[in-house]
Amino acid sequence: MYMAAPFFFFYIVFAVISPYIAILFRGLGYGPFMIGILLGVFEGAGVLGPFILGHFADKIGRYKPGLLITNGLVLAAALPLALFRDPVLSALFALILGLGFRSALPLLEAVTTIAIGKTGDYGKIRTAGSVSFIFMTLFFQAALILPVNTPINIALWIVITTLFSIISIIFIPQKYEKTRRRETSARVNRQEPQDAARGTRKIWSAMLAAGLIIMALNRLGMSSVYGFFSLYLTESLQWDAVGLMWALASMSEVPFMFLSRRIINRFGAFNCLAASTAALILRMLLYACFPFKAGIILAQTLHSLCFGLFHPAAIAFISTCVPPERRALGMSLYLSLGSGLPSLVGNILGGFIVEHAGYPAMFGIFTVFPVIAVGIYAVIVLQRRK
Repeated sequence: MYMAAPFFFFYIVFAVISPYIAILFRGLGYGPFMIGILLGVFEGAGVLGPFILGHFADKIGRYKPGLLITNGLVLAAALPLALFRDPVLSALFALILGLGFRSALPLLEAVTTIAIGKTGDYGKIRTAGSVSFIFMTLFFQAALILPVNTPINIALWIVITTLFSIISIIFIPQKYEKTRRRETSARVNRQEPQDAARGTRKIWSAMLAAGLIIMALNRLGMSSVYGFFSLYLTESLQWDAVGLMWALASMSEVPFMFLSRRIINRFGAFNCLAASTAALILRMLLYACFPFKAGIILAQTLHSLCFGLFHPAAIAFISTCVPPERRALGMSLYLSLGSGLPSLVGNILGGFIVEHAGYPAMFGIFTVFPVIAVGIYAVIVLQRRK
């Protein structure tokens, strides 16, 4: 459970950035379309960054340096992002912030899955992140000192929480620092055939590609939630409950996150990805068709499946497809191609739709993506049965 602490402290940073980054951009005076572009730049950095830093970590066989670099980038970009109100500078600092923030998670996921091994329970460790996220979002909802309602206050909280995250990374046990070399040594000691060893290093397969496509379509749909839900609450519904609603979503995910290993072992990671994607269809329709408080509350509880089950299933799926010595790259594939790139496209498209048609229309249109993902899953299942 040593890895629970880095998750706990990384997700207090997540509790500032994820709910409030769009509000920060709005506070700088940008409209929905420009906010979508800036969110796209922020998410787009998560496409390339994880590959670079993931390759770096795999090459040296150590993850702590990369984690410190990513958190350092977040620390460096936060205050300038809030201080400068020029679109070019905003895009530059959003890029740096996204590069650090979106590259940290795949490294943390990689070192965790390797450290716990095949028999470890990732979901229980990841629950520490959910707990810290709930605590911080509820704290921000009620905060009287330094409330997260202005760009500079949001940036200051990013700095404060990132400092705690850096401290937790420093104390990651050193025995997790040479995972690649340990795996290689173990293979040599077992005297595996050379061609078999080469086979374990393969990354791409038809199944991995299919899983990444389903993940990408799922995250493309979810990008409308992550990017615009906070603005939807405050602008469309006139409801100042950003922290409360994000906390509700995170609370609903905890039971599924905690029990995810049992669920995935029972039904399979690929099937769990499909189930969470089907739940996302319902969630998006609730936002689109029931734009009032009861509908929003119900939709937020579906985060239990849309993330609480989806994320552990995605991690398990990648872990079964990618060998340990390439695990950082594998997690980067998930968070870059399966999440970062769809989020880049989704945020820009979402901003355009909100600008011209409003928030409910955006959620309705984005329902198409998880529908396509479920259709792909159905085709694969039918082909397997033939």
